[in-house]
Order: sequence, then structure tokens, then C-alpha cells
Amino acid sequence: MTPFGRRMRELRAARGITLQQMAAALDISPAYLSALEHGRRGRPSRTRVHQICQYFNIVWDEADELQRLARLSHPRITVDTSGLAPEATELANELAQRIRKLPRAKVRALLETLKD
Repeated sequence: MTPFGRRMRELRAARGITLQQMAAALDISPAYLSALEHGRRGRPSRTRVHQICQYFNIVWDEADELQRLARLSHPRITVDTSGLAPEATELANELAQRIRKLPRAKVRALLETLKD
């Protein structure tokens, strides 16, 4: 699941809306919406996020946050370390190899370190 998918699921659950109801209202397939929530689709377009914000009646800071989460929600990324220090390449490769086995707490700690 991606950060965007998790947030969208939280919004649906808080309002008691099913995946099928939301998909019908947005004129998209429930399969696409499910794939978006579970991270089996790439990040949504700005237009799609705007459409979702309108559906949930989200404005201002909350809409900006949803757009930010969408930008950070591409499930398959590429890290280009060409021209960087060897340590940057090592870091990228270590992370790629180990991320599936890292405990959630460690992932959160690494993320917080990167946000500093």
C-alpha cells in the first residue's frame, strides 16, 4: 500500500463509503481504485487527485497533503546515483536489497532521519 492509498482508504472508511460507491461516483472502475489503494498502480495524476479531493470535499491544506502523498506514492522507483559519492550508491543498493525485510519501526526511523 502506498501513502496515498492508505490515506484514501482512511477517508473512505471514515465516511462509510465502499470502494464500489466511490468508483461509480468518480466514473472509474473499482479494480483501478483498488489497485491505486494497494500500490499496484503508479501514482495518480494531479487531475485524478483533484477529482478525489472534490469527491471528499477536501480543500486547502488537506488537499495539498493529498497531492504530496500522491507524489510520494509511486510503488516502483529508480534511484540515479551517477555523479554522487560511492556511499550514495551503496546506500541506494543496500536499501533496495533490504527494504522488504526491514521492520516497520526501522523504516519509520530511517524516514524520519531523511526528513530532518
